[in-house]
Amino acid sequence: MVRKSFLPKYGSAQVQMFMVALIGLLGPGMFNALNGLGGAGLVDPEPANNANVALYSTFSVAGFLAGAATNKLGVRITLSVGGLGYAIYTSSLLCYKHTQNAGFLLFAGLQLGLAAGLFWSAQGLVTISYPTAGSKGKSISWFWVILQSGSVIGSLIALVQNLNSESNEAGDATFYAIIALSLVGMILALLLKEAKHIVRSDGSRVVLPSSPTWKSEIRALIDAIHNDYYILLFFPMFAASNFFYPYQFNTFNLAHFTIRTRSLNNVLYWTAEILGACSMGYALDIPCIRRSVRAKLATFILLIMTCGVWAGGYLWQERHKLQTEGIAKTDWADAGYLPSMLLYMAYGFLASAYQTCLYWFLGALTDDSQKIANLAGFYKGIQSAGQAVSFRVNTLGISPMNELLMNWGVIAGAVVIAAPVVMKNIKDK
Repeated sequence: MVRKSFLPKYGSAQVQMFMVALIGLLGPGMFNALNGLGGAGLVDPEPANNANVALYSTFSVAGFLAGAATNKLGVRITLSVGGLGYAIYTSSLLCYKHTQNAGFLLFAGLQLGLAAGLFWSAQGLVTISYPTAGSKGKSISWFWVILQSGSVIGSLIALVQNLNSESNEAGDATFYAIIALSLVGMILALLLKEAKHIVRSDGSRVVLPSSPTWKSEIRALIDAIHNDYYILLFFPMFAASNFFYPYQFNTFNLAHFTIRTRSLNNVLYWTAEILGACSMGYALDIPCIRRSVRAKLATFILLIMTCGVWAGGYLWQERHKLQTEGIAKTDWADAGYLPSMLLYMAYGFLASAYQTCLYWFLGALTDDSQKIANLAGFYKGIQSAGQAVSFRVNTLGISPMNELLMNWGVIAGAVVIAAPVVMKNIKDK
């Protein structure tokens, strides 16, 4: 008698999604940890801001074509190239710290824009199309948990190494550790199975277009907008989904806190993102509530949360608007640190809840794997265009209050614009 294994098979959707999430932990997760320190771990945020403008400007274009590339090249190649891109970018930051080589840093931003476009399109295909219809919310949340565990681990590395630091920048060992982990993620991606070989938990297989050509993929990209024109109303939400990071990382965290406190804030921020993804992901899959009702409730709750958290940010910014560069930075041992810590955690919770909802909305609109890859490409491309704008605005040095109000308006307004699509197009199955 053959005994059944309690462990899922290597080619199962569960194992492959876990591996992709682990690759995300080692690449984008570590990138997030470094960026979350403010200025990507450097004293002055401007060099990293300029690199991020180059990164996200390139990403915004690459994202539109990345879905076609993912369908043609497969998830192994696209994710592996993405992992290499993150390692090169972190290397350029370490190089800049010692040599001020701005050219290499800008090049690294440009190449990561291309690599990340491929990475996130493949990630979107896996996260949205591998799970069964009734488990997409939980799958998205678990991907987010594992991804942001990388951000937490990277932040803990920085915290331990900067615990007694008098400097205002990350130590070399932080950069070396993150480079090494990104390279491990690149190698791990080559061990994945391609989507056409994946078996879901209900026994069904992921269906991909047969023998796609570049011409057919580009045509499918155009058809995705032409036939599903309603997706255009999601574009502002795509742009808003990471728009707030420069304000939170640079204007809030870098400008007001010591390096060790920024490291602690970073740990708490990404931990809050994990909690936000879990809470929203599981809520979106509650079986006793119809899917169309869940979609409407999620939209309403997301809007209320956005306005509540950013209203708290407004009050905090009002109290700190007189703080200037000459004033000593806040440490976690100082009185009055607790409200700042809780606000930063609320920012993190909202960030992941926002993106979890957005991924779930896209997954609820279609089960077509080719269309999902294209939608994921649109999502990351437009998201990156929004980040390129927000990093540039952050570099221009507008007042912190105006930057906060701009973020609040963009994020809340995008939910309102997307609401009609959620209400009308997400149906019960």
